[in-house]
Amino acid sequence: MPLRRGLSRLEAATYIGVGITKFDEMIKDGRMPKPFKIDDRVLWDIRLLDEAVDHLVEASRNEWDDVA
Repeated sequence: MPLRRGLSRLEAATYIGVGITKFDEMIKDGRMPKPFKIDDRVLWDIRLLDEAVDHLVEASRNEWDDVA
């Protein structure tokens, strides 16, 4: 089954590989995007999650560039 564009909170946390508590913390501190709503459904855009993870990966690479 292909991934959907909008993911629930649990799906979004699982998608990036963290638990709900860590995901909520990352939203609060701006490392993950805020959700959007469709009627009563609260969803995270998978493309914005990918961009956020890409940014974290790039930042991580920069920190470890000088480590031998």
